[in-house]
Amino acid sequence: MTMQAVSVEAIRRTITVERPVEAAFRLFTEGIDTWWPVGTHSYGGDDVERTVFETRSGGRLYEVQKDGLERDWAEVVAWEPPDRIVLAWKICSPTEVEVRFVAQGNDTRVELEHRGWENVSEERRAQRESYAGGWVQVLGTYESAATAA
Repeated sequence: MTMQAVSVEAIRRTITVERPVEAAFRLFTEGIDTWWPVGTHSYGGDDVERTVFETRSGGRLYEVQKDGLERDWAEVVAWEPPDRIVLAWKICSPTEVEVRFVAQGNDTRVELEHRGWENVSEERRAQRESYAGGWVQVLGTYESAATAA
């Protein structure tokens, strides 16, 4: 009996922010605690005290809850400032999230791809549509933060 490969399209989202590429990259990574919508996109919701992005290959992306509990979201598997990051997304393991920062004059095009859905269980794969909409919201709050600063 042969196994049939499952092909699942990656989630792709693109926005443009009015910031130079270095500043856009820094806000997305070092400044993640200022814009990530933890109320709706975290383990702890309103109990999240802060979000931490360790800015190096092998670093962690995680939340710290008010009681001190740390919950991992991802591991940084590629760290290429200011052009690209790749995260091994632990919440839907073994998917990956790649974010590219492309200069467009004084602005930056931010391209997000969440891939690897064919590698997860059917139960996790069913969450793909929720993630597709979730990334719209997450990038929306990032875009608002980039515009406000």
